[in-house]
Amino acid sequence: MVTSTDPQRPGGHVADNHDLIRVHGARENNLKDVSVELPKRRLTVFTGVSGSGKSSLVFDTIAAESQRLINETYSAFLQGFMPTLARPEVDVLEGLTTAITVDQQRMGSDPRSTVGTATDANAMLRILFSRLGKPYFGPPGAFSFNVASVSASGGFTVERGADKTKTEKVTFSRTGGMCVRCEGRGTVTDIDLTQLYDDSKSLNEDPFTIPTYTGGGWVVRVIAESGFFDPDKPIREYTKKERHDFLYREPTKVKVGGANLTYEGLIPKLQKSMLSKDRESMQPHIRAFVDRAVTFTTCPECDGTRLTEGARSSKIKGISIADACAMEIRDLAEWVRGVDEPSVAPLLTALQHTLDSFVEIGLGYLSLDRPSGTLSGGEAQRVKMIRHLGSSLTDVTYVFDEPTIGLHPHDIQRMNDLLLRLRDKGNTVLVVEHKPEAIAIADHVVDLGPGAGTEGGTVCFEGTVEGLRASGTITGRHLDDRASVKDTVRKPTGALEIRGATANNLRDVDVDIPLGVLTVVTGVAGSGKSSLLHGSIPAGQDVIAVDQTPIRGSRRSNPATYTGLLEPIRKAFAKANGVKPALFSANSEGACPTCNGAGVVFTDLGMMAGVSTTCEDCGGKRFDGSVLEYHFGGRDISEVLGMSVTDAEEFFREGEARLPAAHKIVQRMADVGLGYLTLGQPLTTLSGGERQRLKLATHMGDKGGVYVLDEPTTGLHLADVEQLLGLLDRLVDSGKSVIVIEHHQAVMAHADWIIDLGPGAGHDGGRIVFEGTPAELVAARSTLTGEHLAQYVGA
Repeated sequence: MVTSTDPQRPGGHVADNHDLIRVHGARENNLKDVSVELPKRRLTVFTGVSGSGKSSLVFDTIAAESQRLINETYSAFLQGFMPTLARPEVDVLEGLTTAITVDQQRMGSDPRSTVGTATDANAMLRILFSRLGKPYFGPPGAFSFNVASVSASGGFTVERGADKTKTEKVTFSRTGGMCVRCEGRGTVTDIDLTQLYDDSKSLNEDPFTIPTYTGGGWVVRVIAESGFFDPDKPIREYTKKERHDFLYREPTKVKVGGANLTYEGLIPKLQKSMLSKDRESMQPHIRAFVDRAVTFTTCPECDGTRLTEGARSSKIKGISIADACAMEIRDLAEWVRGVDEPSVAPLLTALQHTLDSFVEIGLGYLSLDRPSGTLSGGEAQRVKMIRHLGSSLTDVTYVFDEPTIGLHPHDIQRMNDLLLRLRDKGNTVLVVEHKPEAIAIADHVVDLGPGAGTEGGTVCFEGTVEGLRASGTITGRHLDDRASVKDTVRKPTGALEIRGATANNLRDVDVDIPLGVLTVVTGVAGSGKSSLLHGSIPAGQDVIAVDQTPIRGSRRSNPATYTGLLEPIRKAFAKANGVKPALFSANSEGACPTCNGAGVVFTDLGMMAGVSTTCEDCGGKRFDGSVLEYHFGGRDISEVLGMSVTDAEEFFREGEARLPAAHKIVQRMADVGLGYLTLGQPLTTLSGGERQRLKLATHMGDKGGVYVLDEPTTGLHLADVEQLLGLLDRLVDSGKSVIVIEHHQAVMAHADWIIDLGPGAGHDGGRIVFEGTPAELVAARSTLTGEHLAQYVGA
């Protein structure tokens, strides 16, 4: 019998006092001395408008400090290999437990990364086939498309004693599963040479049409001055040898301008520099070039399986490892259940559990050979959850960033059950969320706001869901919002025809998407929505797609640089002061020499967290003092970049600072609800929802008649959805056609036309189950979407 050592808690134990996570004085990003107490072993949901500080509190403060403290328990030697994390801006953090973060970051877009390699399911399958596959082909590596077959032989000298040496011969071989033709990628490339250069020109006449291959650059100089061909001779007149050297020559050392450099044929050079990257991770201009010059076709030798003939010939019950990886995971789980072999029983149990977790979390429609870069943000987050579902760890803090992203209302209940199960095992679950269905299951709610950016960063409410509902905060007022279907809908002006669509799981789909109206494409996750819009719309249809791919940018990137706003501002400053535009870039000649335009000075402390301090010379303004003496409209460049979008819209609208090109861009940013952002705010501090809307703002200026938006409500607060609907209406009323992939019922109810795919996911989906107006969908209630929309609008 344990006796109490705590005078304040009779019958308890002193250790039971530690049942709260205490945060005091948090100031990370826009947080304003936030202090909260979060109950452990409970489910706490953080709400608030986009940009109110939720992620700053949960991820950048609580989770970041937990990770930093864990890293400090390792030896100094190990810490030297780990990323150094600075201590968050907070006075006190008490009661922390180990934090496991499951965020929205897309999984690695490496072309060799698949769902199977990312979750260890492939590793277990490889062991299974190496033990049970008939005929026997080799160890687990022989079934891996990332392991190449190699062999070598030679000799080495062994010294024995003072004068004795002995030469021993060795041979080495390793059997790998990588297809030799496609090097384990599943696709081979066919390059259109006419898109690389103009063969009527010589090397001295700047013949290349490849990005970065400019006339005076080093890349072209190495080719022109390599000595392998006459730089004044048109490329079409090259001899057979010259043409081979130009296109395919192996890396060779050459001397150019007194420097020793390496010359390599154009094709292998392009394959290494551009084609080895995943298409989604390329910069837009590189991606446009690759789309124009390269066609990717399924590898004829491995038929897209990435594996050698030997790896595919070894089978278990008539199934090869390539067949197993191509199955939908729910079918594969059934197949594994039928493999009964006591010698590998523990392996089968572990594999079965992993595959069942996929099904349980609503991802049974995926296959293990699906490239991980093609998963949506919501799918990637749920894949990361899989390894935690059966974990025996307890008293852990799980941190989730909008786990319901990409989920149909039908699937949200399943996600709620998983979060509650993690809590019931004795874990603390912290969730950043906007969906009312997910907020409803919270034990504790923290509402941040009242606004976004500088207008947010304070705690508006802390307590129960019922208390939030009655609190009068923005979230509380909108928690029970229900939209109604429109009485009248717009008439289409035409149709975008899709015929015989078979991408991924689509089943020979024929559909006419109406133009000139707001069309919503919906259906459960995995039903084929993205395949229909992103994979089946015919080329040349004047379509602008704004998808969920993340914005890439360092702390030097900001809304002004990303949207192109900085260009007209720099030119206006240069013209007004009679100097070069480069002076007004913190990444160019105008940078403060002390901090190189970063605004802060970083001090590296080895294995300890580095320290960043505001630059004393520029005071964090990032520009050289002489540059700040130049003014435009009465402001220097740092003051302009310090403006909010709303202030900048007024500044550039009229008066001496009138600048129509800049005003148009900031007006678009305000239209998508980013009026509170400052022009010079680093992109790294923006939330996921803010980044997607920034991307939408940049595309609003593109000349296109059809906009395809992929879940634009991602990261949006209930109150912000109304503003988004107003923006979509303005786009349609201006003559554009807007097609939205969306699960949010308010967007569905606001649509002029709904296309519902299903009825299920994977091979249970891929069909059109409804086409019509929202009112007709509610009246019919013939699909899962119809049922949920009817409940939402109170029909």
